[in-house]
Amino acid sequence: MINRQGCQRKFAAICFLAIVAAVPSLRAQSSSRPAPNVVMILMDDMGYADIGSYGVKDAKTPNVDRLAREGVRLVDAYANASNCSPTRAGFITGQYQQRYGIEWPLGSLPGDSALGLRVTGNSLPALLKKSGYATGLIGKWHLGFKPEFSPNAHGFDEFFGFVSGAVDYYTHRRGDGTPDLYENAKPVEIHGYLTDEITRRAVSFVDRHATGPFFVEVAYNAVHWPFQPPDMPGAESHDVPRRGAAGDLTLYQGPGDSVPATRKDYVRMLERADQGIGEILAALERRGLRENTLVIFTNDNGGEWLSHNGPLTNRKSTLWEGGIRVPMILRWPGVLPANRTSRQVAMTMDLTASILHVSGAAIPSTYRLDGIDILPALSGRSPLVQRRLFWRRKGPAPQRAVRSGPWKLMQDGVNLYLFDVAADPGERHDVTADHLELVRELVAILDAWERDIDGRDRVSHSGSH
Repeated sequence: MINRQGCQRKFAAICFLAIVAAVPSLRAQSSSRPAPNVVMILMDDMGYADIGSYGVKDAKTPNVDRLAREGVRLVDAYANASNCSPTRAGFITGQYQQRYGIEWPLGSLPGDSALGLRVTGNSLPALLKKSGYATGLIGKWHLGFKPEFSPNAHGFDEFFGFVSGAVDYYTHRRGDGTPDLYENAKPVEIHGYLTDEITRRAVSFVDRHATGPFFVEVAYNAVHWPFQPPDMPGAESHDVPRRGAAGDLTLYQGPGDSVPATRKDYVRMLERADQGIGEILAALERRGLRENTLVIFTNDNGGEWLSHNGPLTNRKSTLWEGGIRVPMILRWPGVLPANRTSRQVAMTMDLTASILHVSGAAIPSTYRLDGIDILPALSGRSPLVQRRLFWRRKGPAPQRAVRSGPWKLMQDGVNLYLFDVAADPGERHDVTADHLELVRELVAILDAWERDIDGRDRVSHSGSH
């Protein structure tokens, strides 16, 4: 009988050594350049197949498709979680968000509006700032409502946006009518469609920091509900969809509504964000920054009910592939190849490690990143890295999952499922009964991961809580 675990360990070790050997060559190629600028574009609730280069037929996304033509498109990339706050925490920290107790969207459960992402001084923006980067967040935060959890407290020099999970695109208010738009810590009031204002502020950030280096996260709230398309008549005077609901859910729109939102509305929202991305890319061109800017495009979780998630199963808020597999595109001319599709398995927090690596930021030895630098594999200078990734979703209907190589084990309630998601991304063929030994092995690995992230296997960890 083949020792599967031993083979996996041996293969992972070989891949790791290959990566270590390849990293100097990637650094050597980029060492003659100044530290790259980084533009991180994070969409909200977009479907896996909502982009032209991922298969959409009823929407036009020429600017994101341009990034795919000029960069590397990943088809096995994942969000850290199936919902907003946890994935954003994973990106800001470069670690599994469970280490910080953020496992469900903040503001959606009683009492959690008092919670937030704890400040450690080792966040992505904080470490980049220490390395001389100008840092900015434009758009959605959703990692804490109190000032001690604010973007500025985490190392962003500049913040423009909102701190809750959802706001009206026109009034910029939460469902209870509370204004939720800030310039750093100061409440501001503006008029206009929020997607357009996020774009405008992102372009301004690029223009003002063109001498670099800079890092800007452009966190569009498109295409999250409420499904309000641009140029909507009477938009600033309409009522919230669910006046009797609590928290962000007052703005939720579902398929059972008396007058439900439409895919057409959703597409118009998506295309307006794509138009904004085109304006950001144009600003980089105008300032002569294209060659020395790493542009990243991805999404915070799987799509909602108006999204196109095919060929994946299920949607946001689940750990099925439709809830966690996301588009991910990286463009860095001269360093990453153009028009390349990669099967590298990756997760949101790998972007964090990659950004820190290319920036030259000093990472404290006591701070353990859970993500890895994927740029050597994407550049073609090293083999693909076999990954083992984990998810846990608390809250209603808890689930947990692990992907190890091509295999994904998912626990949904008491049920265990095993899929070869490399060959079966739609999770149509449960092969649990054919691989009982592997199922037991992956359950044990998942249990060990949970002990680690919950602090039960660690003497100390700078990210523990």
